[in-house]
Amino acid sequence: MPAQIIDGKKVAEEIRAEIRVKTTRLATAGVVPGLAVILVGDNPASLSYVTAKEKACGENGLKSFEHRLPADVSEAKLLELVRSCNEDPAVHGILVQLPLPAHIDESKVIAAISPGKDVDGFTPSNIGRLVLDDPLFVPCTPAGIVELIKRSGVPTDGAHAVIVGRSNIVGRPLMNLLIRRSVNATVTVCHTGTKDLARHCRDADILVPCVGRAGLITGDMVKPGACIIDVGVNQIDDPSAKRGHRLVGDVVFDEAVERAGWITPVPGGVGPMTITMLLWNTVLAAELGRGA
Repeated sequence: MPAQIIDGKKVAEEIRAEIRVKTTRLATAGVVPGLAVILVGDNPASLSYVTAKEKACGENGLKSFEHRLPADVSEAKLLELVRSCNEDPAVHGILVQLPLPAHIDESKVIAAISPGKDVDGFTPSNIGRLVLDDPLFVPCTPAGIVELIKRSGVPTDGAHAVIVGRSNIVGRPLMNLLIRRSVNATVTVCHTGTKDLARHCRDADILVPCVGRAGLITGDMVKPGACIIDVGVNQIDDPSAKRGHRLVGDVVFDEAVERAGWITPVPGGVGPMTITMLLWNTVLAAELGRGA
């Protein structure tokens, strides 16, 4: 029997409905959760993503403060803007869209964000709190992955979770989320130094590839009945598609769907969850700001 498709759009809308309840309650107290979005340069992918975030804010009772800077803006000017947002009481969350131009030190900019407004969950303070099992704001994609797993009814207590990829944005924070007692999985993290990747994948009850390499995980690498959360987003040529290309994940979907118990599609799986969890974190920041 083919795997159950985990519909990321459906789960995201469930959470957004919960967000709208929260923003309505905050509004009665005169509080509108505010998200400052800072975009440097005109990278098309970043611009599209930022536009989607701003649209989502408007649809769910949040206010978006847009700051677009030229690609040649100085690091000092960007840091000055971050500090200004830190001090603005109408701003509850700050998002600096990555990547930044090469002349700007990303780590310095991220560290300049107030931990209480770091709704991306990337500051050293928030990452440290996650490692110590006392999270405040959790990075959005890993948080969305856990929500997909939980809300789909996938058993996690004692499950063996295998993460393929060790990035600071997904792999490392996800590892810390999955070993929390509320999830209680045993976690293996695979990377470029891992020997016999296929063996590790075949042992996974929960498999999360987040590498960005189309076709990395084939059907014979999937344990029957496993849950696959495919984080990869890759553009491949497809003459039959309207634009001559299409998006696929790191998993060979047509093969894996015949063996897995649950699987996310690409697109329509993890993607919708990332922006949703950003909204969630921003509302949480607003609640904390008023002592809710």
